[in-house]
Amino acid sequence: MKDLSSPASHILVIGGGASGVLMAAHLLLQGGTRVTLVEKGDLLGCGIAYSTTDPDHILNTRVHNMSAFPDRPHHFHDWLIERGTDPGPNGFVSRSTYGDYMSDLLAPWQDDDRLVIRRGEIVSLALDGGGVIARLATGEAVHAGRAILATGHAVPDPQPDLDSAWSFNGDVDHDGRVLIVGSGLSMIDQTLSLLKAGHRGEIVSLSRHGLLPLAHGHALPRPRPVEPPLGTEVSDLLHWARRLAREAEAEGGSWRDAVDSIRPHAHGLWRAMSTDQRRRFMRHAASWWGVHRHRIPPASWETVLDALTRRQLVIRRGTFSHVTREGETRIAHMRLADGAQETLPATRIIDCRGILRDLATHGSPLIRGLLAQGVARMDPLRIGLDVGLDCRLIDAKGDPVDRILALGPVSRAAFWEITAIPDIREQAARLAAIHAH
Repeated sequence: MKDLSSPASHILVIGGGASGVLMAAHLLLQGGTRVTLVEKGDLLGCGIAYSTTDPDHILNTRVHNMSAFPDRPHHFHDWLIERGTDPGPNGFVSRSTYGDYMSDLLAPWQDDDRLVIRRGEIVSLALDGGGVIARLATGEAVHAGRAILATGHAVPDPQPDLDSAWSFNGDVDHDGRVLIVGSGLSMIDQTLSLLKAGHRGEIVSLSRHGLLPLAHGHALPRPRPVEPPLGTEVSDLLHWARRLAREAEAEGGSWRDAVDSIRPHAHGLWRAMSTDQRRRFMRHAASWWGVHRHRIPPASWETVLDALTRRQLVIRRGTFSHVTREGETRIAHMRLADGAQETLPATRIIDCRGILRDLATHGSPLIRGLLAQGVARMDPLRIGLDVGLDCRLIDAKGDPVDRILALGPVSRAAFWEITAIPDIREQAARLAAIHAH
């Protein structure tokens, strides 16, 4: 029988957002290991995605796709029913409700000595003998056989005169213009919150492509199998995807069927690309894929569409430069798609430019420390840590690090599509099956 008191049987999970809680739950289900979960925030399982309390911030995925366990697809739906809510498997619920589900996920082990939950921030992590040693900001140390980084998205440091995409402080001036830099899912959240607060002024969304997330359609059957052209040029992939969409429409469906058929192959398509192909995909196709792949609930789309129709919400193409002040008014400086320089006065400017941040400058002290030590390195495109397909970190010499793994968004460079629950739960289940024994 395995000695659960030994450091080798101890796994440290760093980060208690959705990724970390999923990882801990899957490890504990496997048995044969102790888990210490360290989270610096007050809530477990929420992170930036599910910590919102606005009921109008709705999950972008239907209930039947949001179970924490791939082998128990009805787990989340059953949890909702037990608590007196049943939107149906094809329905949508608020993100705060899902945060409650994530927070409740570790309840079966709350009195189990195999699980320890520590509140605090890990600021350094190093290889130590046959294991790892992590130090918290308090100076305390945690020894374990291996560590799993589940630190989620790198949230940018606050900037003067720019409000955070994840801060919803109400509407301080109902009639003033609000500029939202970005046009993705965070922009949708901010727009919904502004409208709900009674905002009457203009809302301007500025982004390079000016693309909005599209809406879910009617619930569709399981996507049909497709054979992706692995390793081909990005332009050929786009032609292939468009052909699938035309075929789906000819059969009475929509482009959504084609996107849902491609999604199970997203990891394989990304892995088969060369670095140059990945760079071209990010430059020319990633935004288009994102708005079709990461869709929003119909109710959210109807609200946004109404604001667009009334011209309260205006979409502009361009890039944001910086902010200056004229009294209490913020002046946004931007370059439009036609090359013209323009300034735009606004009472608020909200930074919703997304989550692709350079970890070497925007990462936590822990991540920056790993990079400085050479225990980790950035991937060639600088979209995340360099991670092997087995989720082990790649060090500065290009060698895998046996005792430090990455899960969820922090492993984006290796898998690309690894920010949604259906992808993270599969990854957590695979890692647990390997490392919990």
